[in-house]
Amino acid sequence: MDAQRLYVLLEDFRSGRLTADDVVAEVSVPSFEDIGFAKVDHHRAIRKGFPEVVFGLGKTPEQVGRLAAALLERSDRLLVTKTTLEAYRAVCEAVPDAVFDEMSRTITVDRSVGGEPRPGVVVACAGTSDLPVAAEAAVTAEIMGCRVERVNDVGVAGIHRLIAEMPTIAGAEVVVVVAGMEGALASVVGGLVRAPVIAVPTSVGYGSSFDGLAALLAMLNSCAPGVSVVNIDNGFGAGYMAAMIVMGRDSRG
Repeated sequence: MDAQRLYVLLEDFRSGRLTADDVVAEVSVPSFEDIGFAKVDHHRAIRKGFPEVVFGLGKTPEQVGRLAAALLERSDRLLVTKTTLEAYRAVCEAVPDAVFDEMSRTITVDRSVGGEPRPGVVVACAGTSDLPVAAEAAVTAEIMGCRVERVNDVGVAGIHRLIAEMPTIAGAEVVVVVAGMEGALASVVGGLVRAPVIAVPTSVGYGSSFDGLAALLAMLNSCAPGVSVVNIDNGFGAGYMAAMIVMGRDSRG
């Protein structure tokens, strides 16, 4: 359940279509649905502002499909991350308006009726090999209601490319920086912008990158102020945090 559903419930209560007990039953804690292999958290949107997100890795297509259908019974948005085309096909059997993004490996549904997306998020990607993680961050922030500007292939090996994009990056409220190899891009951007930087190390790189550990440690040890770090390949976590920053700013006016 999300804010829009709450407004509908309150309007139904005001008009007499629902009783107070009906409303309490709908929003009471705990509110979850046991579907056997999972307990679907229908109360997540009330607590967090966004419905429960499905982590697709390790789940069968059938499980992803059932989770998607269950979530959309009480929510107007859906996000599945780290998923597959096969899972998308299973979702489409019950949810024909689902959208699969091959680059980010996400499935989304957006049936919300709201205002214009809120600007302020920039996702900067070091190299083309980092694009799947950057796309996951962007899709996450977008489904949460943000307008995202994507800046691709601006790694430090050709730093003039980054400088050319600085007007866009410097205008952000929050910058998500996605980089593998040595992960230096986060420190460079962090030293140039006023906005908070959310650094995402990726598992891209040669042997001594240790599947992203080198980039993770470099980002954690950044001397640039205002840089925080999520886990390796966690584009979802970075996009979610970026959206929370922007949406929180707007709620405070």
